[in-house]
Amino acid sequence: MNYSIAFASQSDIPEILNLIKQLAVYEKAAQEVTVDEAVLLRDGFGKDKIFDCFVARTEENSIVGMALYYTKYSTWKGRCIYLEDIIVDASFRGLGIGKALFKAVYGVARDLNSGRLEWQVLDWNEPAIGFYRRFNAQFDAEWINCKFSREQLQQTAPENL
Repeated sequence: MNYSIAFASQSDIPEILNLIKQLAVYEKAAQEVTVDEAVLLRDGFGKDKIFDCFVARTEENSIVGMALYYTKYSTWKGRCIYLEDIIVDASFRGLGIGKALFKAVYGVARDLNSGRLEWQVLDWNEPAIGFYRRFNAQFDAEWINCKFSREQLQQTAPENL
């Protein structure tokens, strides 16, 4: 099957959201998706955009994969690229689409002379872990991820922490 990798356009937002929802179902967290098309449009294409996205497009112009990433900053390494997600529609896996998307983001990080390219993978997601191992990626067991949810952020004012 032939496909191409390109930067996402505004018209790709509905298919990007569909892929995001597919990933959430796969990760048994469908109820966690609160982003909608308007938010993706604003955050990916608005005046103060905060992410970039590659899409994998078939010859029929269907979006079958995506890689969403953004710039973060490390006090030790400077500008870094954070790969939020690579998502390939289940019926198109195993065709090299994920690898092509990963290479596209890798190329951005390399071209920007980024201090790091970073991402996370769930500890039970063996297919994804195997995918990243093939690239000789470093797996970091030293750091613990921490977060506050939107609900927590809204429930407690900073001065009340």
